[in-house]
Amino acid sequence: MLNLWPPYLGAGIRVQRIAADWREIVVEMPLRLRNRGWHGTHFGGSLYSMCDPFFALMVIHNLPRDYLVWDKAASIDFVAPGRSRVSATFRLQDADLCAIHRMTESGDKHLHVFRTDVIDAEGLVVARVEKIVYVRRKRNGT
Repeated sequence: MLNLWPPYLGAGIRVQRIAADWREIVVEMPLRLRNRGWHGTHFGGSLYSMCDPFFALMVIHNLPRDYLVWDKAASIDFVAPGRSRVSATFRLQDADLCAIHRMTESGDKHLHVFRTDVIDAEGLVVARVEKIVYVRRKRNGT
């Protein structure tokens, strides 16, 4: 269904794989007229968009329903021009989940930092993305 989401459909962003346990997601985007910037390379907004929801979705699918999870902040560092198909692989490690459980077990919020690289068809880094995901246990049904 994510591949039919209008921003992804329009930019040509495709979710290639979601692991059955939601611990790994692979996303790709070809260079097209609709996602090109002024210089004929990938538009920065499309590069960020292809990375936007995935870490939060992975955490949501790996925690019990009594947790609140949402994106808190993000940054992207454009390293090199994207001139070909680009991809990003998102991984949720056991260490991430252990840290989230440990930091939220008393009811406190936790801001967890995730990082991934956007790479081109040759394996060169085009952008580095950092996402901060807010996590806490629900209190009294909220």
